[in-house]
Amino acid sequence: MKKKVAPVLIVICLILAVMIAGGISIFITYRAPTRKMADLDSYYGLKEKGQAAFVINDVVSDAPGIYRDGEVYMPYASVQKLLDTNFYWDDRNQQMLLTLADGIRTIAPGDTAYATDTGAPALIGENGIYYLAVNYIQKFTDMDCDTYTDPVRTVIRTRWTNLKQVTVTKETAVRLKGGIKSKVLKQVKKGDSLTFLEALDNWTKVSTAEGFIGYVEKKSISGEESAPLRAENRSLYYPSILKDYKINLAWQQVTTADANASFPDIIANASGLTTISPTWFKLADNEGTVSSIAGKEYVDQAHGRGIEVWGLIDNFNKEVSTEEVLADSAKRGRIIDQLLSIAAECGLDGINVDFEQLSEGSIPHFLQFLRELTIRAHEKNLVVSVDNPVPQDYNMYYKRGTQGKIVDYVIIMGYDEHYSGSEQAGSVASLPFVEKGVKRTLEEVPAAKVINAIPFYTRVWTETFGQDMPSSEVLGMDGTDRYIEEHQMTREWDPKLGQNVAISEDDTARYTIWVEDEQSIEEKMKVIQNYGLAGVAEWRIGLERSTVWDIINRYNS
Repeated sequence: MKKKVAPVLIVICLILAVMIAGGISIFITYRAPTRKMADLDSYYGLKEKGQAAFVINDVVSDAPGIYRDGEVYMPYASVQKLLDTNFYWDDRNQQMLLTLADGIRTIAPGDTAYATDTGAPALIGENGIYYLAVNYIQKFTDMDCDTYTDPVRTVIRTRWTNLKQVTVTKETAVRLKGGIKSKVLKQVKKGDSLTFLEALDNWTKVSTAEGFIGYVEKKSISGEESAPLRAENRSLYYPSILKDYKINLAWQQVTTADANASFPDIIANASGLTTISPTWFKLADNEGTVSSIAGKEYVDQAHGRGIEVWGLIDNFNKEVSTEEVLADSAKRGRIIDQLLSIAAECGLDGINVDFEQLSEGSIPHFLQFLRELTIRAHEKNLVVSVDNPVPQDYNMYYKRGTQGKIVDYVIIMGYDEHYSGSEQAGSVASLPFVEKGVKRTLEEVPAAKVINAIPFYTRVWTETFGQDMPSSEVLGMDGTDRYIEEHQMTREWDPKLGQNVAISEDDTARYTIWVEDEQSIEEKMKVIQNYGLAGVAEWRIGLERSTVWDIINRYNS
C-alpha cells in the first residue's frame, strides 16, 4: 500500500518552486539591459512647441532656438558666442551686419532681401530676441550642419582638429549614462561610426551624427582611430597681405612728437629689422577721437633703411570705455577714418592694433572694428596686425581664430607671465609659458599669420621678509647685468625655464631676476623657428643689447 504524501509537504514544495522561479525572474530582470527610451525633449531642453535644439561640437546648447516655416533659427547671442562668423548685431540701428571682404550687408529683421534658399527671411525677431536662420549662417561660416526632426535639432560642427571615432562592432544602444539600466537615446547598428569623446572603465562616451551624446559599452565598439580629415574652407578668410619674408618687428615706445627724432639712434645697433611699430595713436575720448604724434619724416627715414612702419593704436586711456566706443558704428568709422587719413599723409605701411584688457562683452564690437578696419585698410594696401595676450583659460573669449580670418597677422605678446602686481615673484617669459602660448594660438590661427613677441626687459623682484606681496622694477638687458654685478648676485642656468636665474639675499629681503639675455632669447627663437611662425616681434627696442640681433636673425631667416 502506497504512502500518501502529506498535503503540507506539497504546499511547501510549491512555495519553494514559486520562490525559485521568482528569484530567477528577478535575477534575469536585474541583469537585463533596459529598453526604455529617454525623453528626448527633456534631453535637449525643449520646453515649448516650436523650439529647436542645437548640438555644437558634441555639446548640447543650453539656449534653444526656434523652428518656423521649415527653418531653424538660432539666437544671435548663441551665434556670436558659439560660432566663428562675420555676423554682428548693430544694436543702435537695430540691424544685423554681415561683413564680407567685398563690403557690408545690412540685414533688417523680416526682410527677405537676404533670405534662405526657401525664401524665408535670414533674420527674424520674437519677444525682443533676434534669430538668424541656420541655413543662412552656413553660407558664410565654415561649419558642417544637418537638421533632424522628432525633436527638431540642428547638429553643427566647427572643429575637426584631433577628432577621433569608433566603429560599432555589434548592435548596441547609446545610453543616457553609463550602465545597462540607463535609458536609451538611440540604437546603433554594426558598422556605424560614432565620434569618440571619452573612455571610461567599461563604457565609452560618444556622439552620433544625429546629435545624441551618450555612452556605449566598450565591448560593442572598436578601438578609437582618427576621423577622416576635413579641409578648412579658406574662402571664408578675408584676403590677406602676407609678406614673403619673416617679419622682424620692433615696437618703439614714443610718447611725444619730439621723440620721433630718436629713430636713427634707436635703430643704430639693430640689424635684420623688417618693421618698426611706433606707439603713435591713442583712443582719446569716448567719441572715437584718435590722438596722434605720427611724423612723415620718421616714416621716410625708415623707408630709406628698407624698414616698414606699422603705426600702433592703443586703448590705454583709462577715461575711455573701449566697449562703448567700439559698440557704436559711427565711432568705429571715425577711428578708421582718422587712422587711414594719417596713414596716407605719412606713408604708413600698416596699422598695429594694441587694445588690451578687453572685457568679454567688448569682443563682438572689437571683432567688428577689425573687420571694418581691415576691409578699408586693404583698399590702401595697408597691413593690419593685432596684439593679443598669451592664451590662458580666462582669456579664450578673445576669439583669436576669428581674428586670424580677418587681419593679416596675429601677434602673441609672449610675456607678462609675472607682472607688476603679481602675487608671486617669477619670470616675465619662461620657455614653457612661451611655448604653450604659441601652441594654443596655433590651435586657432595658421602659423603663417602668427608672430610671437619676446621681451627685451626683465624684472628684479624684491621679496621683503614678513610681507605677503613682492615688488618689482623693470630693467633692460644692460641694466640687469649692472644690477647683478652691483648686488653680487649668483647666476645659474635653469634649462626648464630656458633662463638664467640670479639670486641674492640680505637681512631684509630676497632679490631674484629671471634674466632675459642672449641665452634666453635664443631659446625663444628656437620655438618660433620650430613652429614655423611668420616671425618675431620685440618689446621694446632700446632695452636690448646689440648682440641679440644676430641671434634673432639666425633663427628668423
